Amino acid sequence: MASDRMTASQWRAFVAAWLGWCFDGLDGYLYALVAISFVTTLMPGAAAGDVQQHAAWIQGAFLVGWALGGAFFGRMGDKIGRTRTLTLTILTYAVFTGLSFFAQTWWHLLIFRFVAALGIGGEWAAGSALVSETLGVKHRSWASATLQSGYMVGIILAAITVGALGSLPPKFVFLVGIVPALMTVWIRKAVPEPEEWERERHTRTMPRIGELFGPEVRATTLKTLALTSIALTTVWGFIFFSVQLLIGLPEVAALAPPDKAALVRNVVVVYSLWNIVGNFLATYLARAVGNRRAFAALMLASGAMFLLGFREAHDLETTKWIFNAAMFFSAGLFAIFPLYIPPLFPTLLRTTGSGFSYNFGRLAAAAGTLLGGWITAKAGGPGMAIWWLGFLYVPGLAVSLAMPEGPHEVVPS
Repeated sequence: MASDRMTASQWRAFVAAWLGWCFDGLDGYLYALVAISFVTTLMPGAAAGDVQQHAAWIQGAFLVGWALGGAFFGRMGDKIGRTRTLTLTILTYAVFTGLSFFAQTWWHLLIFRFVAALGIGGEWAAGSALVSETLGVKHRSWASATLQSGYMVGIILAAITVGALGSLPPKFVFLVGIVPALMTVWIRKAVPEPEEWERERHTRTMPRIGELFGPEVRATTLKTLALTSIALTTVWGFIFFSVQLLIGLPEVAALAPPDKAALVRNVVVVYSLWNIVGNFLATYLARAVGNRRAFAALMLASGAMFLLGFREAHDLETTKWIFNAAMFFSAGLFAIFPLYIPPLFPTLLRTTGSGFSYNFGRLAAAAGTLLGGWITAKAGGPGMAIWWLGFLYVPGLAVSLAMPEGPHEVVPS
């Protein structure tokens, strides 16, 4: 049927959001890949434990900025529009990722990463609302999985960038982060605001932010915040500390820097590809059994992988497979979020609600990163940091089953 096919305008909106997700992944993950080496250059003579702790502080500030950006730009998305906000967020994270090249001390880098994160956090809310309001419900499963896969493509690009520039000082990788700024001109010209938002803003009064905790949506806000906090804390703990775990393995530590960078690149590319497969599994599982049961199943599988896989050290090949499985399940569940969370909120509270409930989970992730940094430096290394964070999947299972069911794709009979 013709109505089942996406129009050119729908495709442009989807591509704009996908590119935003992709460059989110690129600019967000560059630091995780070079954190220790870059912070070491900014703290000459510092002990390894101090470098690890400051690297974790920078990552924590990044996650706090991500949370605040989700709230701030989420409100902007409801006020000025999804497309305009998407443009502003991409421009913000592109410029300040590039400025990280000029950091002279660790706290310069902390500031640049914090501001870049404001844009990255805001992009998720604007992009997910744009697609949710533009695409028909029939396309929900593949579109949500493909959007989240864009983030993993960005992580792959970050890994390729770091591998290709492995012979240069680590600050050079951040110059690549400026590239997303170039696409903002196209977005502003080619992607219109969703009709649903245009209609609502002319016929309804803009709700107050406090209505997120009003009687109609309070339960949804709190439950979504709990779910995303657990999901974000665990997966970002893995993403950040897995690189440190990898380069600390005896087989890897003995490699020359270019060979080490190439190995890290290859491992990240492979587990990102596994996650892309996991994204589609997650969304089609949600289509088959419902969102709540899908979240619960993925939380259970993720907890098993974290608690069984990171309790003790393994050789390089075994570690690679544990990484692949962990990303397949723990990051795979994020594929359900883009088109599940926005419709839980009213139209003029949609990017505000999505940005707050999704991105404020990163405050918990920031705390988890700082705790993981302490565990890494004082109590057992990066593998134990990931293992301890895995216990969060226990309450995550209960929260999953308490969530509202949310929208489903319409499956033709």
